[in-house]
Amino acid sequence: MEYSTLKDKVPPHNLEAEQATLGALLLDWGAMSDVVTMLTPEKFYSIQNKTVYEALVSLFRQSIHGDTLTLINELTKDGKLEQAGGTAYVAALTDTVPTSANVSYYAKIVSDQATRRDLIRISSEVKALSFDITKDSTAILDEAEKNIFSLADKNQTTTIHEMKDLIPDTIEMIEERYKNHSGYTGVPSGFTKLDSMTSGFQNSELIIVGARPSMGKTALALSMMQYITIEKKIPCGFFSLEMSSTLIGQRMLSQEARIPGTKLRSGMLRLEDLQKLQDAAGRWFQAPFYIVDTPNMQLLDIRAVARRMVMNQKVKIIFIDYIGLITTDNPRAETWEQVTQISKSLKALARELDIPIVALSQLARDAEGSEPNLAQIRGSGSIEQDADVVMFIQRDRKKNEEGETEPVQDAKIIIAKQRNGPIGDVPLLFLSSYTKFENKAEGQ
Repeated sequence: MEYSTLKDKVPPHNLEAEQATLGALLLDWGAMSDVVTMLTPEKFYSIQNKTVYEALVSLFRQSIHGDTLTLINELTKDGKLEQAGGTAYVAALTDTVPTSANVSYYAKIVSDQATRRDLIRISSEVKALSFDITKDSTAILDEAEKNIFSLADKNQTTTIHEMKDLIPDTIEMIEERYKNHSGYTGVPSGFTKLDSMTSGFQNSELIIVGARPSMGKTALALSMMQYITIEKKIPCGFFSLEMSSTLIGQRMLSQEARIPGTKLRSGMLRLEDLQKLQDAAGRWFQAPFYIVDTPNMQLLDIRAVARRMVMNQKVKIIFIDYIGLITTDNPRAETWEQVTQISKSLKALARELDIPIVALSQLARDAEGSEPNLAQIRGSGSIEQDADVVMFIQRDRKKNEEGETEPVQDAKIIIAKQRNGPIGDVPLLFLSSYTKFENKAEGQ
């Protein structure tokens, strides 16, 4: 067998770096505090070296100073001395390295080789799954993406920051907020009181917006996205599982141009309407707004597309309309099981992508005509548990004497749950002609 062929069969590793890392730790036990955040025992290729490092980690956890004698004693106590190569191998580790000064460098080499082995393993698994015709290709892609993201997270190391290093950046951030007169640390919704209560939608949070049908869930989401993308120029993704992208575009233009949707549908426009429409279209044309309008989208597809949005379009917040239209891998499961899977998956996705995810949800029929509460979220109590923020929409669907809907209606957002902030009501106005929510001025 040729050497090159044999080399390709052996996973990447560096035994000298592994031994140098262990020897350096025995020479300078103080370095263990740094190395333990960089390396886990599984990153060692050699079983002997892995066993030795496990014993060193055990000593560190027990606050026992690690040296050759305490290491041999720990291995003997656990019955793993022979597995670690015996007394002679352990005693010789300090001879493999002249100084402990480069221990972090040695540890990085060990970690890099382990990452390469993980990549080869993941590639092999994807290759095997790809040949299995019983597996769905989108499921294979989702699994591959998840494993790669997980590997990237696993290789992140813990860093200790000194206060003297943090102060300049913190002062700069405060000064920037002072200049912009903004007290928000997250993505602002455009509704002043809501943003003051939440400080904006925070990264890694799952925000649920619940309401009965025709109460304005989509209108509220579109009003928020209009502010986020046009006013703040923040890239925003929107999964519209209920309405087509054409209808979404029409409603967005109606809101921005302040032209009633009935006029856009009928084409009964005046010359000044066309000018306003053109100006609004110009503002939307420059907005970093991305729509996916696939109906009954599968959960794994949403995860995959969301990852690509964050990676390619640099999206900072995602809206989903709505939870009830998402399909799972097991459509035959009970409704509450499917909703539970969706809820937990969306929360995990928000944490993985480190962005806020705003998902719309239907409320049960008994919420009609009364103030909504957490128990009325349709499908599963898991949504209430997994969400960081839960808010409901309530408004009076007023009609005039001719039976037509009033153009301006009182409305409010009820913040029923907020894991890291206050709860309460946010008064708003609903402009029915434009299906748009706006801030309500004091005394308005």
